[in-house]
Amino acid sequence: MNLGNLSAVRLLIVGDVMLDRYWFGDVSRISPEAPVPIVKVERSEERPGGAANVARNAAALGAKVSLLALVGNDEAGVTLKRLMHEGGIDASLHIDDAVDTTVKLRVIGRQQQLLRIDFETSPSHEALRAKLSEFAQRLPDCDAVVFSDYGKGGLAHISEMIGLARAAGKIVLVDPKGDDYASYAGATIITPNRSEMREVVGRWKDDAELERKANALRTELDLQALLVTRSEEGMTLFHAGGTVHEKAVAREVFDVSGAGDTVIATLAVMLANGADWERAIHVANVAAGVVVGKLGTAVVTRDELDVALN
Repeated sequence: MNLGNLSAVRLLIVGDVMLDRYWFGDVSRISPEAPVPIVKVERSEERPGGAANVARNAAALGAKVSLLALVGNDEAGVTLKRLMHEGGIDASLHIDDAVDTTVKLRVIGRQQQLLRIDFETSPSHEALRAKLSEFAQRLPDCDAVVFSDYGKGGLAHISEMIGLARAAGKIVLVDPKGDDYASYAGATIITPNRSEMREVVGRWKDDAELERKANALRTELDLQALLVTRSEEGMTLFHAGGTVHEKAVAREVFDVSGAGDTVIATLAVMLANGADWERAIHVANVAAGVVVGKLGTAVVTRDELDVALN
């Protein structure tokens, strides 16, 4: 399968950004103070997380990417800015003095995550309002908008933003959070994972019941499509033309963190480049299969995707 030239695709990504920190070390003994392992940290890594990871994934496929988000006036915010610049992403990171940049610190011993520590605060209203007006200015220069909602408060005005994007004729993709999707009404597609979908529609006993519930939600929210990512069961797309299922790409799973970012980034690039639903979902599924074979929040490069597709 030839993906063609993706460099003409222009994406605007809005949402909650975070810095993913990894401390890698060796575990050789248990602490005498408590029954916990002692990790002797040997190296550390910093990677963009949340909406910043979505941006990085889209840019790795060759798209032109703009990112709009909020960070704190701190070292983590400066690091995110640098990482975005290095990734060739046009990042507008509004500084909110009232918050700390969200940081997820993961301690890894023997290739296993032993502990995660989160640092976060909710953004102020003034900073969110400034972000909304910049969103309206940036909208004409993109083909598709991706909202990456991690429930950190950066998308308090998402209903207004979706309305503006729809009025401008843009493709709108949302990676949702929480148990109420009313604020995502009018999007082109939302991409909940299996557990997020359960939070909203309840459990289902079989695929037929999932299809009924998914299509009822799609109609209620006026969406063109709804994609449920289902881990080892692959992913299923529900749209007016029917249901499309993609089996999981069989490979050794190393780490699923950030896989949803890869899915929505790939989907956005493909749809903005004119792909139909079936083709876009197939490519996103293959990209997810590549990224789960890597440790931590990672990206799939254009070359890796071409190899995996062929």
